Amino acid sequence: MTQVLTAAALLITAAGVLSAIAAYTVSRWIGQALPVLLDFLTAAGLLRLAAAVSWGSILVAAAVIAVRKVAALGIAVVPRRPGEDLSSTEL
Repeated sequence: MTQVLTAAALLITAAGVLSAIAAYTVSRWIGQALPVLLDFLTAAGLLRLAAAVSWGSILVAAAVIAVRKVAALGIAVVPRRPGEDLSSTEL
């Protein structure tokens, strides 16, 4: 069963990368693509955690979730429209 879960985690990771690329291609905004990638990575991390419960897998799953939360907070703090030119904004 652990081999099936490990393979599923790998497939979900690959699907997440492809989905994030597709989301970025459509929206041209990293704020749309990054949450897609991190959600898939969270799912893959939780599957790996189910496959082999160890402190290492717990730490990896926790790190992915922490990165997801920090990235979501960073995107929410500075909302940008797609195609917005950052060089023209005043500091």
